[in-house]
Amino acid sequence: MLSKKRFTEVLDIIADMFPEAHGELTSDTPFQLLIAVILSAQATDKGVNKATPALFAAYPDSKSLAQAAVSDVERLIKTIGLYRSKAKNIIRTAIMIEEDFGGQIPQDKALLQTLPGVGRKTANVVLGDAFGIPGIAVDTHVERISKRLQLVKQSATVTEVEEKLMKVVPEEEWITTHHRLIFFGRYHCTARAPKCTACPVLPYCHFGGKLSSK
Repeated sequence: MLSKKRFTEVLDIIADMFPEAHGELTSDTPFQLLIAVILSAQATDKGVNKATPALFAAYPDSKSLAQAAVSDVERLIKTIGLYRSKAKNIIRTAIMIEEDFGGQIPQDKALLQTLPGVGRKTANVVLGDAFGIPGIAVDTHVERISKRLQLVKQSATVTEVEEKLMKVVPEEEWITTHHRLIFFGRYHCTARAPKCTACPVLPYCHFGGKLSSK
């Protein structure tokens, strides 16, 4: 398994590779970010960003979306995977925000996860990017990188990956680290064609080749 010291060295390398890593979902408000993240489940950020301008033009806030017809929302997001269930979820989420939280997004991880379509990953993304509340959202990229580098066992659950990262990364760097790991996984250490031969992290990586002895 990769030690904390060696993983910290890897993070420094990734920071140099992607110093401007950031969330790539387009939104103007915390509510819109919440909706975009819900829609991004099993979909690409690029695909979500193509659909949300029309959605947010029609329903810019929780009050308007709570009153929307499911068929109208489905029409606006039909290019996104699972759009039927997602349309129902975002409308129900908007209704709950209006009725249960006074029109405000709860800034609490447990409360956020009571909203339809909101899991731990979504809650961490919204709290971090919208409110600056520290958290590490483990998506497919973060999980893949953590396992390829053997920071965690291959059998580790998403929650175990998150807990391990929270132990080895200082809290004040959780949000930044989350984005950098995503960029590294999305644009370099990809699922199907990782750029192993030109990877500065290779000396630390069992997956991509022999591990450095240093």
